[in-house]
Amino acid sequence: MTGEGPARILLVEDSETQALELRLFLEANGFSVERCPSAETALDHLNTSQPDLVVADYHLPGMNGDELIRQMRLSLRTRALPVLMLTGGSGGERQGLESGADAYLPKSADRDLMVLRIRALLRERRGGAGDESPAAAAFRRGRVLVIDGSATYRTFLAGLLGQDGHHVAVADGPGAALAALDAGAGETAFDCVTVDLLGHAYDGLALCRDIARRREGAAGAGFHLVGIGGSDPSKDFLVEAFAAGADDVVPKADAEVLALRVRGFVRRRLLEEDDRRIAGQFGERERAVERARAEAEAAEARARLADALERANRDLADANRQLTEAQAKLVQAAKMASLGELVAGIAHEINNPLAFILAHQSTVERLLGEMPPPDSDPAARALDKARARIGSMRMGLTRIQDLVLNLRKFSRLDEGERALVNVPEAIETVLALIQHKLGERIGVRRIFSGRAEIQCTPALLNQVVMNILGNAADAMPDGGTITVETRASPDLDEIRISDTGPGIPDALREKVFEPFFTTKPVGSGTGLGLAIAYSVVQAHSGSLTVETAPGGGACFVIGIPRQAARS
Repeated sequence: MTGEGPARILLVEDSETQALELRLFLEANGFSVERCPSAETALDHLNTSQPDLVVADYHLPGMNGDELIRQMRLSLRTRALPVLMLTGGSGGERQGLESGADAYLPKSADRDLMVLRIRALLRERRGGAGDESPAAAAFRRGRVLVIDGSATYRTFLAGLLGQDGHHVAVADGPGAALAALDAGAGETAFDCVTVDLLGHAYDGLALCRDIARRREGAAGAGFHLVGIGGSDPSKDFLVEAFAAGADDVVPKADAEVLALRVRGFVRRRLLEEDDRRIAGQFGERERAVERARAEAEAAEARARLADALERANRDLADANRQLTEAQAKLVQAAKMASLGELVAGIAHEINNPLAFILAHQSTVERLLGEMPPPDSDPAARALDKARARIGSMRMGLTRIQDLVLNLRKFSRLDEGERALVNVPEAIETVLALIQHKLGERIGVRRIFSGRAEIQCTPALLNQVVMNILGNAADAMPDGGTITVETRASPDLDEIRISDTGPGIPDALREKVFEPFFTTKPVGSGTGLGLAIAYSVVQAHSGSLTVETAPGGGACFVIGIPRQAARS
């Protein structure tokens, strides 16, 4: 049943009066009824419309109701369709039930009992397999070809086989028979062929051989060939008939036996077709399942490959980043090493004449100081001028000496032993040393929340902090605030020095630690301060970075790992 609308019933009844009465009664009980006057028309109807239940009279013109049910049970399309058999007399119940009917009911029975029977059968159908499968093949009747030279016997045999529900074609001789076989190809091929082997109008055995040869071809392959012989065929005749290609030989006088044999052959043929169809459907389903499984495995493999490619891309990206960082470190190390050798050489070459000049400058300054006051004013003014020039020379030579000292420190950054340094005291000392730069215009905020003592070389604070504080002071000629903050974490000690100056543009942050790079006017800086600070921090396996301060200026962050400090 479809589950929507009234149940559909196919009524097979040849009597117009009884069919009208049953139809009105069933429709009054909520059923939808279609009527066929014969079993043959009912079989054709089943190919176009599938009802929910069939009510069939046992006694029908042509094919009886029991044979109709047998034909229905041969097809996958109608095999599970419930059938209620009706009969007007006794003796039909056994034949109806043996043919495959689901229930039997006399026509004289109470009509309400018929409704109860129908509803019970419909409930069983709903609880069973349900509607027909869309893949079920259309119902078809058996196709039989009767070849006989006698028109009377052809008509008799066609009527007898037609009562079993077969489509029967007739031929009176070899020409018509072979033409019918050629025309009955493909879906209209015959299931069974009967040929009169003793006909007077043609040679029956020769025709049997011709038909057997045709059966080997694609056009007529698969049908069953039944030879019709005499009432008591001899052994030699049977041997010749079977040698000619007959599958069976039946006496001509025994027509009912012939009908039973044909019925059996046709049923077997139909069942074989259903078996092949089911096997094909199962095979197609298995192939579909295999295709789906293969597609799923391929999709899974593609997903795994995509994951592997993504991981490989990530690994390559990480490796490329590490190589880039290593390359940058190597370039920086090589640059710093070459610059170290360069500045060491320059410092050495400058230091020798500088020492000579400083020694003579001191002598000249001492001698000028020991000279008695001159007698004349011009001589006194000249002496004062010489003394002033010697003082200026001393200041210039001191600056050169400081520069040489910085160059020497830059070229020997790994010198010096580590010690336990008190950070607040060291910072206060540095602030005292550069107080002349700070003056009254720059205020200093101190936030010492980190560890009081860290393991490092004194140069880390004396040189690094001093250079950063000096640069911060130079960045604020009109005054401002410098904040010195210490922080501590389980793995790192930090010193953060920030100012309220103009800050450092992003484009220049990568260059501020390069030697001789400076943003100060010409003659105001050497460009070595931050380079020396960066190298000192690197020697401690630490980090020196620059970022934007909360007030908008620059913030230099010195990070010293504790593990590196302990080592």
